Amino acid sequence: MAVFCHRCGTGLPATARFCSNCGATVLVSPPMPGRPLMRPILGRQVAGVCLALARSNGWDVGLIRILTVIGFCFSVGFVGVAYLAGWIGIPEEPMPIPGPMTSPFSGPNAPPNL
Repeated sequence: MAVFCHRCGTGLPATARFCSNCGATVLVSPPMPGRPLMRPILGRQVAGVCLALARSNGWDVGLIRILTVIGFCFSVGFVGVAYLAGWIGIPEEPMPIPGPMTSPFSGPNAPPNL
């Protein structure tokens, strides 16, 4: 990741604490916590929007769902439009690809062929 001075714009090494040109302190933002914003397949109630927001930000999904229902009641449709936009705009988690089929009669504990 390239690091630049916020005051003068000089390119700096990633380990720099101060700008070598103007002496300003270099602020490095920490990486974002959580996971990417994706609607999960398992655990969703309606479309997975609340669960996606909770997982990506590290929030409690129950609290997000309660706030969403309260918002549906009191926001004159704004939360409904936002939920619909999230349903359309947030990508769905990819389906897990199953591994190769294994038979109970294969492997090291398989019965001998007769």
